[in-house]
Amino acid sequence: MMKETSCGYLIRNHQWLMLLRNKKKNDVNEGKWIGIGGKREAGETMLECMHREILEETGLNAGHLELRGTLYFQYEQMDPEKIYVYTTEFFNGTIAECPEGTLQWIPESDILSLDLWEGDRVFLTRLLQKDHHRFCYILSYDRQGNLLKVEEKENDNI
Repeated sequence: MMKETSCGYLIRNHQWLMLLRNKKKNDVNEGKWIGIGGKREAGETMLECMHREILEETGLNAGHLELRGTLYFQYEQMDPEKIYVYTTEFFNGTIAECPEGTLQWIPESDILSLDLWEGDRVFLTRLLQKDHHRFCYILSYDRQGNLLKVEEKENDNI
């Protein structure tokens, strides 16, 4: 069964709020910089999930969230995952400590030099170029976390 998750990027003054995953045990993302997000709960829309995850992980209330695209992560010996990617420049509140890692504002020019999943570089490059066409990628990884294949799809009818 495919799990569905959200991933969001909060942007202000050409800086993006990124999360260094360094606090959870047995974390597939340990040591990686990722966006804010998580699994959709029962009865929740994906947009509601993204708002909740941003509040839980950052303490911030997000305003308008723009759906930028979808990702299908395929891993050897793990269930596939469909990730909905959002961005927003509209949020308020005070940043709180995140239980999953360290939050940090990263200048746009430094994002691609972070320790990222290789597949994240594909869509983040597009987002950083201010491309607002909705994307859909299938990202296939081996069990060591090496990116094996990137497929771009015309639409999300997979």
